[in-house]
Amino acid sequence: MKQIWAPWRIEYIQMEKPEGCILCEKPGQNSDATNYILYRGDKNFVIMNSYPYNSGHLMIAPYRHIANLEELTDEELHEHIEIVSRSVKVLRQVFNPDGFNIGMNVGRIAGAGIDKHIHTHIVPRWEGDTNFMPVLSDTKVINEALAETYKKLKGKF
Repeated sequence: MKQIWAPWRIEYIQMEKPEGCILCEKPGQNSDATNYILYRGDKNFVIMNSYPYNSGHLMIAPYRHIANLEELTDEELHEHIEIVSRSVKVLRQVFNPDGFNIGMNVGRIAGAGIDKHIHTHIVPRWEGDTNFMPVLSDTKVINEALAETYKKLKGKF
């Protein structure tokens, strides 16, 4: 029997989840590189997912702590979508993916890991990036370290 090692996944599963909201706390800290914050708009920001589905997995979130899409103001919503569009453009330029998964999980039952702070996921996809690993071993292969991805994307916004 072969063993498959995926430490990034088990770390997230077993870690004690913080009491607060990381999407509120991280932008309040003065450490964008440590927190993988790539861009700060007036109402929303871009942060890399620390437990990505693929390299370049980004999240766009409003600074304001709200749980539902309909709670966004017109200004927040407009900027949010502009930043999603800009993020796709940057990811195309830097990584040249074949496609994207873009979406929101609203509420825990819908799969939201951070269910009280709405955010949009952007996951770059490449032809052939889905293989036997997730099916047979619940393991996703991420080909690049977060710090390297951050260096490639920072400043492109």
